[in-house]
Amino acid sequence: MNTKKIAIMGFGTVGGGAYDILVENREYIKNTRGVDIEVARILDRSEEALSARNADAALFCPSADALAADPDIDLVIETMGGVEPARSFIIKMLKAGKSVVTANKELLAKHWSELEPIAEKNGAGLYFEASCVGGVPIIRALESSFQGDRINTVYGIINGTTNYILSKMSAEGCEYSAALKQAQALGYAEADPTADVEGYDAAYKLSVLGSLAFRTYVPYETVFREGISGITADDIRNARDLGYVIKLLAIGKRDGNKLEARVHPVFVPETHPLASVSDAFNAVYLNGDFVGDLMFYGAGAGAHPTGSAIVSDAITALTEAPKYRRFVADGKLEAGISLVGNFESGYYICVTVDDRVGVLSRISTVLSDNGVSIKAATQRSGREDGTATVVFLTHRANERSVMSALETIGKLASVRRIDSTVRVL
Repeated sequence: MNTKKIAIMGFGTVGGGAYDILVENREYIKNTRGVDIEVARILDRSEEALSARNADAALFCPSADALAADPDIDLVIETMGGVEPARSFIIKMLKAGKSVVTANKELLAKHWSELEPIAEKNGAGLYFEASCVGGVPIIRALESSFQGDRINTVYGIINGTTNYILSKMSAEGCEYSAALKQAQALGYAEADPTADVEGYDAAYKLSVLGSLAFRTYVPYETVFREGISGITADDIRNARDLGYVIKLLAIGKRDGNKLEARVHPVFVPETHPLASVSDAFNAVYLNGDFVGDLMFYGAGAGAHPTGSAIVSDAITALTEAPKYRRFVADGKLEAGISLVGNFESGYYICVTVDDRVGVLSRISTVLSDNGVSIKAATQRSGREDGTATVVFLTHRANERSVMSALETIGKLASVRRIDSTVRVL
């Protein structure tokens, strides 16, 4: 049995997790998958990353050029993160005919259209199971398990940081800022959490997942995006009182040539399977025209769950011929495909008003005039400052109709402020 030598670029949490699995399960992989994988080179900023995981210092490689030129390296794993220098390094490897396994969702969302043609031209493979939803094998399922089905919808919880924060707010009744500090203390959130809490990470992932699910390229710039930083403890409590939990969802839909792609907080019914997905776990829910509803659930991040997906891709790359996507991934929305901006949803609206007769009626009239039907309404009165909180839950309505109504409501003399607007699944 020939030994396949591979390299790892980026030896942090995820690269180290993949290394652990490849070393500890080397004999198991050899015996069950018929390939002997040796980690032969590790590229990082310094040798300290290697010593931290007791990796042999002789594996250290300071140069991407050296890796690309090394004829003994069959495959390269990229876990550096970010766009540069990861993009440039991956291009070097692909041009050298070396297949690449990456966990880099931002890079894929922004440069998939550039990287895949380079891979195909040079007979190399580009693999990225670990880029979305950690150890959950959703990408392989979308690529290989539904060849006879049209996927109508793909949506779910695909960012562990925001799910942890919202779960903490729900369980402990705390405000967003307190839950964020807990997430940062545990390493779930970065010092600058913007990419996670403002929905960028989920938008990158939805670009990748939506492209695979709908067999048409979904540019990440077309994804409607709204984060969770405006969610309050009152919103969490109101959701619970109404029979919902709040989750940051990535939602993709295709109906013929009409496409939806959006990331935002959502009121999820307590009876829905996604409602019970808590802490840093992820879940993807999809519907196919013949297979029906399916849900994929598991650890969405972490050294070993993500490392497991990387190793799975590495084994596939070393034992099978590369495959290339048959839809056009040129960085643009396909001609003939229209993006739905005026999507339909139910809405939760929370408003602080003057506590006086007729306010609820005036707001209801504005909603009705804009074609928005009220499903439920409650009012909490009796505050010392003379205000009351009014909460509305609407039936399905167009986004633009609701936004137009809110603009008018915000100008009513009796309305102090619009506290929150959250869409309902």
